[in-house]
Amino acid sequence: MPTGALERPEAWALLCEWTAGESLRRHALAVEAVMRAAAAQHGAPAHEHERFALAGLLHDADYERWPDEHPKRIVAWLEQRGEPELARAIAAHYTKWGAPRDTLLARALLACDELTGFVVACSRVRPDGFATLEPKSVVKRLKDAGFAKGVERAEVDAGIAELGVERDAHIAMVIDALRAHPELLARA
Repeated sequence: MPTGALERPEAWALLCEWTAGESLRRHALAVEAVMRAAAAQHGAPAHEHERFALAGLLHDADYERWPDEHPKRIVAWLEQRGEPELARAIAAHYTKWGAPRDTLLARALLACDELTGFVVACSRVRPDGFATLEPKSVVKRLKDAGFAKGVERAEVDAGIAELGVERDAHIAMVIDALRAHPELLARA
């Protein structure tokens, strides 16, 4: 078993090994950026910001290759790698497992994952992308069940509730975090 804390180059290499699709890699990068912002926004110590980002980067690492086992493979890999906190947070983001979200990291991952994908989808239907995207536009789209059908609205709501934040403020944080990374908007 490797020793020392997991670092981004190793996490990125694993993601690339297990995930060939550009779209899912972009989602991972987007959630990574949002989780780093969430760590800062919600008072995680500075030395934990990169851990939040790693959870965002790896949360769906096994989905493309083993969709029926997701997130079993990445959770097992992280546990073997000596990263139980990351493993627990990623296990908890998959709500069907019923794993407790008893840390800020786990609650933040649930609150950021589906919403990040949804906000990216909202930006893609706007001629100016993120430039003028506001929380009210995202909320309006959330009410439209025909828009971004794959996004589980119940998980968006549960994540915001469990994180204990005001919905519009959380959506604004996600928008701002993504606005700082326009390269994540390019279509795969």
